[in-house]
Amino acid sequence: MSLGKNTREINTPFRNVDRADSRQLIKRAWWIIALNLFVPGSVQVVAGNKKFGRVGIIFTLSFWLFLVVSAFFALVSKVALFTMLTSPMLATPIGIGFTIYSILIVLSTLDALRLMYLHRIGSKVKALLLVLVLVTGTINGYVAGTIGSTALTASTFSSTVFKNGGSMETTKGRYNILLLGGDSGSNRLGLRPDSISVISISADTGVAVNIGLPRNLTRIQFKEGTPIRSVYPYGFNNNCGGPCFLNAIYKVTMDNHKDLYPGMAKKSTTAGIEATKSAVEWVTGLKIHAYVLINMKSFVDLVDALGGITVNVKKALPIGGQQDCYPADNEHESICPDAMGWIEKGRQHMDGRTALWYARSRHNTNDYDRMRRQREVEKIVLKKIDLQTLLFRLGSIAGAGAKLIKTDIPASSLPVMMDLALKAKSAGLKNLQLSYPTIQADNPDFWLMRHLIAEKNRKFK
Repeated sequence: MSLGKNTREINTPFRNVDRADSRQLIKRAWWIIALNLFVPGSVQVVAGNKKFGRVGIIFTLSFWLFLVVSAFFALVSKVALFTMLTSPMLATPIGIGFTIYSILIVLSTLDALRLMYLHRIGSKVKALLLVLVLVTGTINGYVAGTIGSTALTASTFSSTVFKNGGSMETTKGRYNILLLGGDSGSNRLGLRPDSISVISISADTGVAVNIGLPRNLTRIQFKEGTPIRSVYPYGFNNNCGGPCFLNAIYKVTMDNHKDLYPGMAKKSTTAGIEATKSAVEWVTGLKIHAYVLINMKSFVDLVDALGGITVNVKKALPIGGQQDCYPADNEHESICPDAMGWIEKGRQHMDGRTALWYARSRHNTNDYDRMRRQREVEKIVLKKIDLQTLLFRLGSIAGAGAKLIKTDIPASSLPVMMDLALKAKSAGLKNLQLSYPTIQADNPDFWLMRHLIAEKNRKFK
């Protein structure tokens, strides 16, 4: 019996490498590749350092458990999955764990390569085995490392952007979010929000109405009881130091009236935003619960993180340029002397830079068309951010978002907002543009504006 046992051990290449022939070593190498691919750490348990192998197996089992749990949440609760990947309390340990796991995979793969004894295998298959063990190890390490870096980036994004405590309460069953698109480029003095809208969201159904306001809206007043009204009790009219448009309130307040709003940094807001919020509340008749300021300069990174967007361009638009365009009998309908290029008419797949110029281009068009294009881009970007995109591009999206977005939405309200955003995406974003010809920006009918808003919100409860 003893002889039989020894014979079996001699014929077992994992246990008796010294006595194994080339054929047995090749078979052994295939097993090592398979084990290292599906259960990193198991190779060391069978044929190497067992303590190191057990650590690897523990991490591997945790990896598979994470995938199972993620798949389960993806089916039953997308919000729970998103929360798991963005909550610092959960995402940070996940990120650190998977980063360590990716390093263990690299080390176990190199050790598996040593345990294959390729120098004793015939040259015909040696190269193939070498490539396969490195490729499978690289795939495993890349997947684990990507999950780790994504979770850490998402955790940083969540803790950096959503810093406020407390929670948001609804008003008449709706959340109203002030959305500002700001551009503080090197050629501009301060920030002026050129895109101003209110996203009014039903707390029950998630149906959202995008209420667009003209940036050049005039005759504005401020909500009673707010600090900025003490400076402009009769409205933001002729004593503002320049064109008294809606988009000028931010800069005028930041330049001259910051002292009216002390301690705003601790609340993740600014005096300019609070003054703009006061004006928008008076204009719309809505209670504004929070704001989101989008830095249009960083908007480029978000669009690139999403893989670009596809837009049906209705009219050719110049990229850049400060000089006015003049008519010409050519395909562009105008000549723009200092334009850096053109966005041609027709269906275009745009990268971030092109999408930004499509949304901001002023020449060869008018201000109302510019507003339409901004809303169009917002809608396309919202449509592209689905669960699959979030899962596979969450790291780059979160990285772009940390530079792109400023908000005072409380961290505790993020899962609720995510749930409503997914519902809004399914229902489609409804639009209400309070601009020409319905509303004259230089002589607005504020009663009509509030009536239209109330009717639209009643329709999409």
